[in-house]
Amino acid sequence: MTKKERAKKVLEILRNKFKKPKIALNYDNEYQLLVAVILSAQCTDARVNIITKELFKVVKTPADMRALTQKEIETYIKSAGFYKNKAKNLKLNAEQLLVKYNDKVPNKMEELVELAGVGRKTANVILGDIWGISEGIVVDTHVRRLSNLIGLVDTENPEIIERELMKILPKKDWYEYSHFLILQGRDKCIARRPKCEECEISGVCKHYEKSTKKR
Repeated sequence: MTKKERAKKVLEILRNKFKKPKIALNYDNEYQLLVAVILSAQCTDARVNIITKELFKVVKTPADMRALTQKEIETYIKSAGFYKNKAKNLKLNAEQLLVKYNDKVPNKMEELVELAGVGRKTANVILGDIWGISEGIVVDTHVRRLSNLIGLVDTENPEIIERELMKILPKKDWYEYSHFLILQGRDKCIARRPKCEECEISGVCKHYEKSTKKR
């Protein structure tokens, strides 16, 4: 089975299981999603949603973020991990949005990655969830781990993984692929305690093939 055939089968199985995937982060507009994704670095989506439940009562626009001092932002996001650096980025980010984009979140990869706290992963999430634009593939810890286990890539480098997956997967499937693997990583292919015998994609997973041959 080629990598393309394996990837196609994985998508078919997970699409049947999860139907239309939805991001786990809570938000009401483009800017709030940008903030939530920045906060999600090295932090669980569940924790981010707890933080933003209070933060988004006062922050709905970049102007609202600029009205807060960095210390006030830090107080809201303290449980996010690396909160001082994230608060600094959110403050600078809000200034950049005013100066460069009239307080609108841009919808181009090259513009998004110039904003403080925004890398390719964050930009891909924004583009995919808000505008349905596929410029690349979101590679988080689940996507990295599962893509290796399934046998689609053989590297831990997120940039190389993204490039390799973009060669294997049709562009129309880039957005869903990441969502499906994140959901499967939380449901069955759990780090340190994977439920391989129950996993729907075990039949096309190289890790499972190797593990059964050893028995």
